[in-house]
Amino acid sequence: MAGDDAHSDVLNQDAQGRLRTIVERIERLEQEKAEVMEQIKEVFAEAKGAGFDVKILRKVVRLRKQDRAKRQEEEAILDLYLSAIGEI
Repeated sequence: MAGDDAHSDVLNQDAQGRLRTIVERIERLEQEKAEVMEQIKEVFAEAKGAGFDVKILRKVVRLRKQDRAKRQEEEAILDLYLSAIGEI
């Protein structure tokens, strides 16, 4: 790249190598993430094909990630607010 010589004095050889390794690891992980996201997309398509509601399925997965007590607290507050505005 243009200007490499101008920057080579800022990072010594070891730091440059370490930086390159870090960037390459990040790039590999980004590729793996894209592959996993594609697999997840395929599983949701499979679920849809089996008649499951994908929107609700996503919500179930999101809720299962939460701590049970935290989720129950949020649900109680949601119920309180809905009740207060006459929606329940």
